[in-house]
Amino acid sequence: MLIAADKFKGSLTAVQVAERVTAGLRRAVPTVEVEALPVADGGDGTVDAAVAAGFERREVRVAGPLGDEVTAAFALRGDTAVVEMAEASGLQRLPAGVLAPLTASTHGSGELLRAALDAGARTIVFGVGGSATTDGGAGMLTALGARLLDADGEPVAPGGGGLADLATADLSGLDPRLAEVDLVLASDVDNPLTGPKGAPAVYGPQKGASPDDVATLDAALAHYAKVLEAAVGPRADEHASAPGAGAAGGIGYGALLLGARFRAGIEVMLDVLGFAPAVERADLVITGEGSLDEQTLHGKAPAGVAAAARAAGKEVIAVCGRLALAPEALGRAGIRRAYPLTDEEPDVTVCIADAGPILERVAERIGRDFLV
Repeated sequence: MLIAADKFKGSLTAVQVAERVTAGLRRAVPTVEVEALPVADGGDGTVDAAVAAGFERREVRVAGPLGDEVTAAFALRGDTAVVEMAEASGLQRLPAGVLAPLTASTHGSGELLRAALDAGARTIVFGVGGSATTDGGAGMLTALGARLLDADGEPVAPGGGGLADLATADLSGLDPRLAEVDLVLASDVDNPLTGPKGAPAVYGPQKGASPDDVATLDAALAHYAKVLEAAVGPRADEHASAPGAGAAGGIGYGALLLGARFRAGIEVMLDVLGFAPAVERADLVITGEGSLDEQTLHGKAPAGVAAAARAAGKEVIAVCGRLALAPEALGRAGIRRAYPLTDEEPDVTVCIADAGPILERVAERIGRDFLV
C-alpha cells in the first residue's frame, strides 16, 4: 500500500495525511504494510514533501514579501535542491489580514535560490505557487544580481506596481553560477505573464488586487517585459507568452529569463521524490488533497499521482475533504473511487477542524473495503 497524497490545505499537511491514513488502515488490518510518500505539486508544502522523502532541511534568513526578515527553508540531497518560493514570498508570510498586491516582492525567493547555490546545488527544482506577489520575478532577479532602474538611475520600488517606473534593466550582474545549474520551474500553472489569462487578471484578486490594481499590474508587467526585451533581446518577449510565465505572480517569467525549463510541478516532484520505485512496490495507491474538483484535473497532485500509477498498472483510490467530481471524471483521471470526509461528517466546518480523526475513520473504511 502506497500513500501518495498532498496536503488538505488549512487542515493537514501531506505528512499528517499519510500518518492519519496509515492509522486508519491499521485499525482495519493491523498487519498491513504501508509506505508513505507525501507529495506536492510545487506550491506550499513542497519542501516538507522533499524532507519527508529524505532530503535535508536547510533554513536561512531572507526577506519576506514586505521586506521584513523571515526564516525560510529549502531542501537538499546531494547536489539537488528543492526551493519553494512560498517559503519566502508566500501569502502565509504576510501579517494577518494584510495584503499587498502592488508592493509585495519576490526578493526573498531570489535569496533562497542563492542559498541553494551556496550549498552546492547543481540541480534546483524551483516550486512556485501560493505567492503573495505579482512582480514578474523582479525582486528575485535583483536578489540574484540584476539591476532594475528608473529614469533617475535609482532602483525601482519593490513589487509589481513599481515596475511602471522601470526605465533600464541590466542583467549582466546575475550570479554566474546560474548558467551552470539545471533550473527546473515546477508549477501546475501554465498561464502567460499578461493579458486576460495572465498573472494579474487570473490570480491578482486572490492577493487583494482590485480591478484597478489588476489593470495597473498588467500594464506594469507588460512594460517590464518590453524594457527587458531591450536589455536581453527577443527572448524576453517570447518568455512572456510562454506557458508558466504567469505562475506565482509572474515569478515563472523571471525564472524563464534565468534559463529555467518549465515542467508540470507534480511530474517533477514525483521524479525527485522517487515515486516510480515506490509504486512498483505497491499493490494499491491512495492519493488525495483537500478538495477534489475540476482544478484537480489540471495538473494538481492527485491527478499526477493517478496518471503515473495507472501507467504502472496500479489501482488508485483517493481521499479528500470534499468531492466535487462525478465518478466518470474520477475514472478518466485514473481514480477508481474517492472517499470524502463529508461522507463521515456533512458539516464542512467540523471536517476542517477535526480533519485528522475523521480521515482516520475514512481510512478504516477503505481498509475494510479493499483489504479485508
